[in-house]
Amino acid sequence: MPASDTVPAPGPGATLDQWLAYLESIHPVEMDLGLERVLLVLRRLMPGSPEARVITVGGTNGKGSTVAALEALLLAAGETVGTYTSPHLLAYNERVRLNGQNVSDEALIRAFEQVEAARRDISLTYFEYGTLAAFLVMVEAGVDNMVLEVGLGGRLDAVNVLDADLAIITSVDLDHTAWLGDDRDTIGYEKAGILRPGQTAVYADLDPPPSVLQQASAQRVRLLRPGKGYLVSNDSGRFVLETDAGHRVPVPPDRLPVNSLAAASVAAIELGLPLSDQRIGEVLSSVSLPGRFERLARRPDVFADVGHNPHAAHWLFRRLEFLRRTSGYSRVVAVYGGLSDKDSAGVARALAPIVDQWFIAGLDVPRGLSSETLTGRVKAVIPAERLATCETIAEATAAALVSAGTDGLVLILGSFFSVAEGKRYFS
Repeated sequence: MPASDTVPAPGPGATLDQWLAYLESIHPVEMDLGLERVLLVLRRLMPGSPEARVITVGGTNGKGSTVAALEALLLAAGETVGTYTSPHLLAYNERVRLNGQNVSDEALIRAFEQVEAARRDISLTYFEYGTLAAFLVMVEAGVDNMVLEVGLGGRLDAVNVLDADLAIITSVDLDHTAWLGDDRDTIGYEKAGILRPGQTAVYADLDPPPSVLQQASAQRVRLLRPGKGYLVSNDSGRFVLETDAGHRVPVPPDRLPVNSLAAASVAAIELGLPLSDQRIGEVLSSVSLPGRFERLARRPDVFADVGHNPHAAHWLFRRLEFLRRTSGYSRVVAVYGGLSDKDSAGVARALAPIVDQWFIAGLDVPRGLSSETLTGRVKAVIPAERLATCETIAEATAAALVSAGTDGLVLILGSFFSVAEGKRYFS
């Protein structure tokens, strides 16, 4: 697909915001899965493969937590690391990190300029352009490791133009069905596209769909997964990762999904990082991730989570159930804003048994649902007396604080946009 010739590229001295606006304008559609265009530009930018070790993380939920944990473990082992994740909450720079720090505007702009010069007449989506720029930033920095989060699916995602030395699939569940398929097996096939022949890979969840196992077998991938290479045991709320090689790693149960932390630990062990089991557990205890059960305020306690599908909502339910049992919260109040392509009713159904009051908010963003539309989607799941409709996340948050009182808990959820607005409310 040819590039747009109607929008001029930013000139010398352009700001990062000007570049991002340009990226949003040069491709006719937001989603355009396929590797051909990205590969052509990549070959112009990098004739050979990066010298860094490439670790690709795909899956439906838990990718960000896995990347954050692996980043921390690599840094604790004395290695340098670049990470690429998406989307961002407040600033685009969050997507690219070098040794635990968000990349500078200047480094991103240099990379964007290189991509622009290399693409010529090839049109790239916002995500594809940013992915190539992230590769360039990491290569320029000379990092030992590139930890890359898949944006959508896996097989046809721009991140997949680089061959992974080690791959992690966190989970497979229904999400992005318009692009990936409407059943777990079809989606699993797309996720398994990040596997490479003869490599080692980790699957973090308990129940891989047959398509993932078939792809691993066909490519002779050594697939480590619960029950096949390692186990995570739960002894009265204390989790321990045990590997077939005899490792025993304590895994903290709070804030981030245990399965994601365990998968990152297995990857670290497979990579041969010089960390004892106890040290791995200590590093995991310090890992946090913006937007993943992030505490924003106290009395009432306010948490924000980007969970936006039923699979993520089930994890949130278990987390809220544990906190209510151990901390004695008098009420749990939810602020919920969602996107049009998500299973809103499924999210509400998963959380309904633990949430006492819902405040539904509209999102004025692409694919964002109005408060009225979202209310219509969930009203069959949530009793009317527990459901209130607000125009914005800010309005809903203010009402939720009053409803929760000082002894309650407020959860802001539904998308990165919901969490970003929640963070701005308390900033």
